[in-house]
Amino acid sequence: MKTYRIGVVGITRRGTIARSYLPPGVAITAVADIDQAALDGVEEDVFKTRDYKELLARKDVDGVFLMTRDPLHEEMGVAALKAGKAVYLEKPMAITIEGCDRLLEAAYRSGAKLFLGHNMRYMPVVLKMKEIIDAGLIGKVQVVWCRHFIGYGSCYFRHWCSERANTTGLLLQKGAHDIDVIHWLSGACARRVVGMGKLSVYDKCPRRPPDTPPDREIAWRDSSWPPLEQSGLSPIIDIEDSTMIMMELSNGVQASYQQCFYTPDSERNYTFIGTHGRIENIGDHGACEVHAWTRRGPRATPDVIYKLKEVEGGHGGADPAIVKAFIEFARDGVVPNTSPIDARNAVAVGVLGHESLRGGNLPKDIPSIPRKILDYFHNGQKK
Repeated sequence: MKTYRIGVVGITRRGTIARSYLPPGVAITAVADIDQAALDGVEEDVFKTRDYKELLARKDVDGVFLMTRDPLHEEMGVAALKAGKAVYLEKPMAITIEGCDRLLEAAYRSGAKLFLGHNMRYMPVVLKMKEIIDAGLIGKVQVVWCRHFIGYGSCYFRHWCSERANTTGLLLQKGAHDIDVIHWLSGACARRVVGMGKLSVYDKCPRRPPDTPPDREIAWRDSSWPPLEQSGLSPIIDIEDSTMIMMELSNGVQASYQQCFYTPDSERNYTFIGTHGRIENIGDHGACEVHAWTRRGPRATPDVIYKLKEVEGGHGGADPAIVKAFIEFARDGVVPNTSPIDARNAVAVGVLGHESLRGGNLPKDIPSIPRKILDYFHNGQKK
């Protein structure tokens, strides 16, 4: 089999998954990063550049991983698609609805394959919940709740994520994962959203000078608690540290999503309630569980407990699985779990959820996508 050749734009942080989990028959031939020190640290004998456009111009690159900051996703994604490269685009798809729609149009016009890095669609606990729902154990889903506790939340208020100009807000930047999971397991995307939220804790913490680099790692240490004792936060913080939205999906399912960035613990907790019961995850990675209730009785005694084993790899085993899925899609045409249409709609919920919570909590309707675009992506990106 001919080697499938990969370029990686943004080689630190999320970019490391492309270099860590490539399956056999795939090789990295080019990397790009604005950080020269990061490029110097790449030991492989590959083309290195600080200009991603030089990477896209190379004929020895079949597909690219775009693993850069959120505000660059649209520009780089459109450029890569126009260059004819298969694209792995890290979530969120973009930070505006218009940006997402330009990416969809670029993929449609170029015929190049677009894959979204919503790795939670490959997390074992999410896959187990989908399996249970699809099997009909709890009947037809009617209501969904998700509570997201983020004990490492100060991280997002120490660097570029703290500014609306870079993220729109954390309901989009962080919440796009959970909104996408809600859409996927419910079988439909939101058509209306209303939001509420505020900045109430991290605005009271001391800031770092603008010319001082952030300490990104402190958020993962015990010293990142309690939140009001934190210091060294971003000079500009104009996003919320707690948000909540309600969604009405196109199939009638009603859903709510809540996130808080100053909790002492960390977990995504989903509840799916159907006409014959409900399921809830206890833990979201590693040796976690999914509990099911199908008869009347106390919450303490679920009728079925599904015990999941720990899987190797980042994000509970999702990272190696999603890298493999991208290669199989780009090289072999295997349809993946992820969906550019759903990724766009997750961004739309985040954008309009923020508009709602910042504008009097008024309902916002999700704009439609042209039929030709919907048909193209629903057909596996084939005209």
